[in-house]
Amino acid sequence: MGANMARRLHDTGYAITAVYDINSAAAVNVAAELGAQACSQLVDVTTAADVIFTVVTDDASQRSVFLETGDSLLRGAHGKIFVNCATLSPGVHTEIEQRAIKVGAKTLEACMASSIPQARNGTLFLMCAGDETTFHRVQPILEKLSSALRYVGGTGRAAQVKALVNMVMNINTAGLAEGLGLARSLGLDLPMVREIFSLTGANSQVLRTDGEDMELRSHDCFFSAAHAAKDSTIAWTLGVQNHLQLPLAAATKLQYDRMVGLGLGHLDKSGIAELTFPGRSG
Repeated sequence: MGANMARRLHDTGYAITAVYDINSAAAVNVAAELGAQACSQLVDVTTAADVIFTVVTDDASQRSVFLETGDSLLRGAHGKIFVNCATLSPGVHTEIEQRAIKVGAKTLEACMASSIPQARNGTLFLMCAGDETTFHRVQPILEKLSSALRYVGGTGRAAQVKALVNMVMNINTAGLAEGLGLARSLGLDLPMVREIFSLTGANSQVLRTDGEDMELRSHDCFFSAAHAAKDSTIAWTLGVQNHLQLPLAAATKLQYDRMVGLGLGHLDKSGIAELTFPGRSG
């Protein structure tokens, strides 16, 4: 995601000055493509850029790039703006914001509800949260990345909304996999079933993006099952913290956790069909 966002901003006239990735070879390749510096230390990114985008995998990874000591994006960060795009627990965004404030930097959430092709084409759906003045400062940049940009409130709010988006999406994906798996068991023609789904209350965005892939076992990764497990856990945890019973979210979380446990976490979220179709690995 980060590489394609950088490519998009480069195409629209922004100078990409520095690139960092835990996979140093990936950083070198992207940097060479965009005429940027491939950094081996996080502090070099902060030194080279005024606005720094972070796209990491989870809460622990986000904390690790914003350490208060040692190599960190926070070193020399006075006056810098960090736009944090990963799907994280809402409290982590608040924690990182407080660390940034201590060194005179600003943060903004820019949670993405889209995938790799949209990052490259500048058509991400971005939900932003944090200080509204900071949002307006970076809005011209964000508009180059997004065809649908929303400011949703103070720090943590975008992460909350993103958790809800992914919770419902993952529930829909699990439900579709069960419906199509049962249809296969009944010997029904799956293209016919998918067409009828599309014309009835069974229709969904997930049907359009994942239905055929489930049938064909085409699970090239756009949004991994491992990420679905992580995001389902974030939403389920918010429910627990708010004393709510979310049985569908809990069941979906267990299914994606099961995929990870079976070594299928690298598959696209559509791979949940491997647990429900007859004769597959589930």
